[in-house]
Amino acid sequence: MKELICITCPRGCHLTIDETTLEVKGNSCPRGVIYAQNEVTCPKRVITTTVKVVNFNEKRLPVKTDKPIEKKLMFEVMKVIDKVEVNHEVKVGDIIVSNILGTDVNIVACRELVK
Repeated sequence: MKELICITCPRGCHLTIDETTLEVKGNSCPRGVIYAQNEVTCPKRVITTTVKVVNFNEKRLPVKTDKPIEKKLMFEVMKVIDKVEVNHEVKVGDIIVSNILGTDVNIVACRELVK
């Protein structure tokens, strides 16, 4: 049995999940079951970070993944992001890195970058 606190809503249900049968207890809504099962079988996270900016007054641009990515890939994704340099204007939501590591997840801008 594994104990988790659900993060899908502010209620923060204390969950227990049987890692063999994936039976979940303690949830107040169906989202808790999905969260716990995903957390045990294939945990995912949204990555938020920054990339280097060149030829602008700003030095860094905040970026994030446009959907959750497998937790086991986080360090590899960060290695790729660490090498990225932005040297053009962008709007919020513009794709900075497309399909990172072949995951169908994009790295997108979280702030506008204009001269």
